[in-house]
Amino acid sequence: MAELLLTNARACVKLAEGLEPADVAALADAGLTAYHAVRKAVPLLHPGTTCVVIGAGGLGHIGVQCLLAMTATRVIVVDPSEGARRLARDLGAHEVVEAADGLTDTAHVVLDFVGEQGAERTGLAVTRRAGSYFVIGYGGSVDIPTIDLISTERNIIGNLVGSYTDLDELMILAAAGKVRLHTRTYPLAAVNEAMDDLEAGRLQGRGILVP
Repeated sequence: MAELLLTNARACVKLAEGLEPADVAALADAGLTAYHAVRKAVPLLHPGTTCVVIGAGGLGHIGVQCLLAMTATRVIVVDPSEGARRLARDLGAHEVVEAADGLTDTAHVVLDFVGEQGAERTGLAVTRRAGSYFVIGYGGSVDIPTIDLISTERNIIGNLVGSYTDLDELMILAAAGKVRLHTRTYPLAAVNEAMDDLEAGRLQGRGILVP
């Protein structure tokens, strides 16, 4: 949260013409995390599969776009927030629901962008036999008897940010208009206002501080 940052060339990505830094800033963090998880899941998401996305907020709304751009899977979004559900619909999710009731054993892949407050239990419940539960959000815990993993052959996969190559590929999707950030910009001096909006749930997507 400063006007200047000292870095090196290896940590920089050249932006395509038409991309403004403030428009894609969050791709280097939230976007990269979401893309990395989707990129890992792509081989599992052939036509005819279903992917359940838990949480369509700052990370999840990017994940939904990556799924639609990179796979032919059916995308179902679960989020209790009406604003997040509306955003997911606008982005093209095939189905959007408030809760996962009725989705038990549905998903070939689950992308859990929440990872706490019961989302982890929901994620495991909607993962079908031989399916994969990708944990991206954190704060909670995964508790499952080992016999249940063995008998259903489900996979639990952790995800941590991404690589330079992931970021470069994500910027290509952004330049092509296939991934766009839902953001709100704030001047650097309004950082406390941005934090308050985030905590109070008034901020959909990502907040961008502009020096």
